[in-house]
Amino acid sequence: MNPSKLALAALAGTFSFAIVACADLPPASTKADVTYTGDVKAIFDASCVKCHSGDRPKARLHMDSLEGVLKGTKEGPILKSGNSADSLIVKAVAHAVPDKDSWMPPLNNKAGIKPLTPEQIGLIRAWIDQGAK
Repeated sequence: MNPSKLALAALAGTFSFAIVACADLPPASTKADVTYTGDVKAIFDASCVKCHSGDRPKARLHMDSLEGVLKGTKEGPILKSGNSADSLIVKAVAHAVPDKDSWMPPLNNKAGIKPLTPEQIGLIRAWIDQGAK
């Protein structure tokens, strides 16, 4: 994703230009003790790492490590620990941001990566809500 578009999406969320009600997002999973290594890394590896890793990751976002995900982009964090409903990554993978260029994975991407399922989004939400560890 273009860093400028990511920044605009973050600003939109911050200033409530694009208010997304929790009802528009898949619910958080009820699974307890969700971790990056045990639960979320496999989702990111399958759906995000192809573009968000290596020497030149898109949006300067490394999704191939917990540290990279928590760091976010040069524009700032992509998640708010304890608050998945207000986390940019959740809105992007749930296609709940108005700018379709900010949807992740992008529609019709060259790698053929499919959108995340509601269950996968719910697991990411639970991980963030439980502290993103």
